[in-house]
Amino acid sequence: MNKPLTGAATQTGGTGILPAHAIARGCESGLVRLERPLDENQIQPASLDLRLGEWAYRVRASFLPGPTQTVAQRLDRLSLHRIPLSDGAVLETGCVYIVPLLESLKLPQDIAALANPKSSTGRLDIFTRIIADRSREFDNVPPGYEGPLYAEISPRTFPVLVRTGSRLSQMRFRRGAQAQSDEIIARLHADEGLISAREANIDRGIALSVDLSGDVAGGPVGFRAKRHAGLVDVDRIGALEVLDFWEPIGQRGSLILDPGQFYILASKEAVRVPPTHAAEMVPFNPLVGEFRVHYAGFFDPGFGHHTGGGEGARAVLEVRSHDVPFILEDGQIIGRLIYEPLTEPPEQVYGQGIGSNYQRQGLKLSKHFRPYSP
Repeated sequence: MNKPLTGAATQTGGTGILPAHAIARGCESGLVRLERPLDENQIQPASLDLRLGEWAYRVRASFLPGPTQTVAQRLDRLSLHRIPLSDGAVLETGCVYIVPLLESLKLPQDIAALANPKSSTGRLDIFTRIIADRSREFDNVPPGYEGPLYAEISPRTFPVLVRTGSRLSQMRFRRGAQAQSDEIIARLHADEGLISAREANIDRGIALSVDLSGDVAGGPVGFRAKRHAGLVDVDRIGALEVLDFWEPIGQRGSLILDPGQFYILASKEAVRVPPTHAAEMVPFNPLVGEFRVHYAGFFDPGFGHHTGGGEGARAVLEVRSHDVPFILEDGQIIGRLIYEPLTEPPEQVYGQGIGSNYQRQGLKLSKHFRPYSP
């Protein structure tokens, strides 16, 4: 392990996001309960990868259990059939599955948990959310919760092969109330240069815009997913040819987002996350257009930062239009990042030999695809 990183910005009073070594302590103490030992690299700099369990339940529709029921009780009534995952199983597009996870929680009264799809999951357009017993919302587990966790999985573009132990989601742990604010962001930007733009638009987060300029000679500005493409094994890295699944977008300046289509684009700005903080892309904002951006919203401490071997990394944007076609223009604001402090200095940051697949990235598809050359 590297020595903890220090700096003035780490003085958080213990409120904020737990770093990796604090999550590891939680796994040892029972805050996180494991049906089998942790896998290598399962703990990321400020999050824990969650693993699929033994069974997937095909259900008629997505649901929340509500305050009086468990997920298992709802599955008794809503499950259409049960699929074993031990030898692998194909999850089909357009279907909804509920999978019990190998991790469960026993949270103290001062720690909440929040979940998000992993970056690779979002880049495959796999709609994934975490459900806890008696919950009224997805991806948020309140302080004091004790019980199992379930993944709701709905592949939107490609059918996917998963198995017991596959990791589609990740979970962060927050002590105390959310400690992000525009004042924190403005101070960090002045000290660290959170984005590469000369002037930062800070208003409930720091703004990121889409790059449709095609500055890289001969390279695409993005990728559009092909309909009726092949199967993606979520555990095989670098096994697929890009053009079998994606259509490169060469059009410059603007792009019409067609309803039902899925796009991979990139931010114009390079992003930096100081090792003392974690960042998250805020959810879809209808004020910027009728589309959803960035299903996978966690940015680890050290992402794009020199401490992790980066000198800025662009945010990859997973974009899906809603009910109407929408024209996206080069430089248009497409999302905002919020930053939260860690509870204590981390021992390791993104890019320091822990399976960090997207450090120093530009426009980049998920790790399942071979490098693309136009």
